[in-house]
Amino acid sequence: MPLPTVAAVVLSQGTRPVELAKALETLLAQTGVDLDVLVVGNAWEPTGLPDGVRTHHEPDNLGIPEGRNVGARLSHGDYILFYDDDAWLPEPDTLARMVAVMESDPHLAIVQPRPTDPDGKPGPRRWVPRLDARSAERGGDTVVFWEGVHLERRTAFEQVGGWPGHFFYGHEGIDLAMRLLDAGWRITYAPGIVVHHPALPASRHAVFYRMNARNRVWVARRNLPHPLDWKYVAIWVLITVARVHDREALGIWFEGLREGWTTDPGPRHPISWRTVARMTALGRPPII
Repeated sequence: MPLPTVAAVVLSQGTRPVELAKALETLLAQTGVDLDVLVVGNAWEPTGLPDGVRTHHEPDNLGIPEGRNVGARLSHGDYILFYDDDAWLPEPDTLARMVAVMESDPHLAIVQPRPTDPDGKPGPRRWVPRLDARSAERGGDTVVFWEGVHLERRTAFEQVGGWPGHFFYGHEGIDLAMRLLDAGWRITYAPGIVVHHPALPASRHAVFYRMNARNRVWVARRNLPHPLDWKYVAIWVLITVARVHDREALGIWFEGLREGWTTDPGPRHPISWRTVARMTALGRPPII
């Protein structure tokens, strides 16, 4: 019987050579799958990579979602592993186990494993695809997912148009998840499958606060029916004001919010009220 085919897309700017080397070493050690490993150099010419790794150079930084779109188009496999360049797989059957979960149900579009920090540091809230971040060991269907390491069914990914490339950074996974759910696909969290990733704050990125706000508005304007679109944004304004105490950072966030309302978010295809009800039943109504 032929092995399942997996395209592994690794996006890198070449700034973490040690981490990238470990990411690729543990990826190439995977068993039970037929791998096509592609490193997309985002404003970086990939060099010095091991045998078995294909490369593609983009002269400009396309951002995370569009860089991943490029990798998906240039790679081959029924499933696509999107894989951060500072992540690594602790066991040689990690990927095969993710594929086994995916193949257990033809309606699954995404399988997210459980990320853990290799040094034992507590993980950020965004690693757990539930409102209650304490439930890291509870698996099952979700309405969001962590983008850092996850497996996607190519047919589902292509059906809904892939990542929103113009987002550049932030909330592209929420946008993709809403479109997948509205198309009838499932997303599952498999905490029994562990991957490693350093626990780092998303706010370390210079563009974090502006794009966090802008893209939050774009998600609403693109995907949510009225009046949920403005309610979603209003609730996140309240959450952000409560969480962010740095006045300068908050000012940048509100500038991003204004940008989100005054710029083109891309095509609008509101999810159905049936999808709204499904998301609510799964514990995360699309107003938060």
